Amino acid sequence: MQTTKRNFWLYFKRALACLGFFIAFLCFFAACYYVNVFGRIGFDSILYTLTNGLTGTQSGLLTSFLLQAVLPSLLCGAVLAIFAFFPLKWKQKMPKWAVSLICILLCVILVGHAGYNVGLFQYLLQQIQSTNLYEKEYVDPETVKISFPEEKRNLIYIYLESMETSFLSTDQGGAMQDCLIPELYDLASTYQNFSHNGDIGGMVEIPGATWTVGAMVAHSAGVPMIAPSDLADLCNGYGKDGVFLPGLTTIGDILHEEGYYQALMVGSDANFGGRKTFYSTHGTDVIYDLYTARDDGIIPPNYFVWWGMEDLHLYEYAKQELTEIAQMDQPFAFTMLTVDTHHVGGYMCSLCNNERNEHYDNVYECASRQLAAFVAWIMEQDFYENTTIIITGDHFSMDSGYFERVAGEDYVRHGYNCFINSAVEATNTQNRLFTPLDMFPSTLAAMGCTIPGDRLGLGVNLFSTQKTLMEQYGYDAFRDEISKRTDYYEDKFY
Repeated sequence: MQTTKRNFWLYFKRALACLGFFIAFLCFFAACYYVNVFGRIGFDSILYTLTNGLTGTQSGLLTSFLLQAVLPSLLCGAVLAIFAFFPLKWKQKMPKWAVSLICILLCVILVGHAGYNVGLFQYLLQQIQSTNLYEKEYVDPETVKISFPEEKRNLIYIYLESMETSFLSTDQGGAMQDCLIPELYDLASTYQNFSHNGDIGGMVEIPGATWTVGAMVAHSAGVPMIAPSDLADLCNGYGKDGVFLPGLTTIGDILHEEGYYQALMVGSDANFGGRKTFYSTHGTDVIYDLYTARDDGIIPPNYFVWWGMEDLHLYEYAKQELTEIAQMDQPFAFTMLTVDTHHVGGYMCSLCNNERNEHYDNVYECASRQLAAFVAWIMEQDFYENTTIIITGDHFSMDSGYFERVAGEDYVRHGYNCFINSAVEATNTQNRLFTPLDMFPSTLAAMGCTIPGDRLGLGVNLFSTQKTLMEQYGYDAFRDEISKRTDYYEDKFY
């Protein structure tokens, strides 16, 4: 009996050790996989994605993760278990404590390397530092009397997945030998573009806005997306319980109060990343996604490619719904998010050419053509005369391997933006230093709204003469401050 009990605890401890080996290797390989696929976009994005769930994720990413992270973790864990517990001849002269120490040190090194690789230690360091940035600079939209024009303008806000000015040619300030997005360049040249240089350029990225829903929060509310520190919220997956930053006033809330009919359209599962919860709890009346497209006959039942459906179907869906929405007796705000240019490599649809060596190049050329055709269609509609169109990249592309090949590590990337049929003209559009936060008040200004002080959230109206907060603080100082812990954010917005 005593022997049986002793054997049970022996095997139990060995099983726990094997589990520890697997976890240590999984941390290592998962971190390597994440950085190779997504780039170093900050631990906050990893934290938010993992706690929010992976429902709606493109299936190819899950398969590649299993092959490149889980499988090697199992194999390496098994090898380490053999070293630790099997009586190998060459190991017989080693004391047991030395074997145990080697295993423990290896696990510590693996986990430590993983933490460093994904920015965990930098994130933890920032969390023990606090900032009073919000107390000093945040302008609560609830305290600002925003004046709308007598005839309210419609808004079409188009998030182009991972769209950057990097896809312009080097002569145009981009990173490519040839311009891959000539139609987008022409639109930005013809209409209004806010630029970091003297040609067509764009915004810099900030922590908390390096993934789609984080970028959407930044663009529409003037604050980055900060994952809640409350353990219960993290474990449950923030945004799954029907609440998403309930204390935050977004452009959706403002337009809702002004009688706008608002819609969101995505080509994937709207629940992914909490997008559906964010928009539905901040003034959006209807949300179109992969499942409504099936129900409405845009695509066949059970249709699924890439993240859901290609942009060629998304644009047709948008035309159909915009035509109906425009007939309503109220102003509208229509937000849509494309998907074909998502990493890794993007999705080549039936409209794409295959003339470039890089798969991604073909996808971006196709995305530029499709967007231009959609804008041309809008301009032919009766509602265009009183409609402002804003085209912007949601965040930088996470296809780090592609940029290492074509641009190199030293190239500084910027997000695309274009304001079409704006109610106002900007006086200072070039050599600016701005972020997605500044799109919040700038969008309202482009719709003809008057904003006392020209500031909302942490954003500054780019059409005004005011400097943005990043221009005032400087690039590094502002990014540093916005990365620190803030009680104001959690107390007010959560």
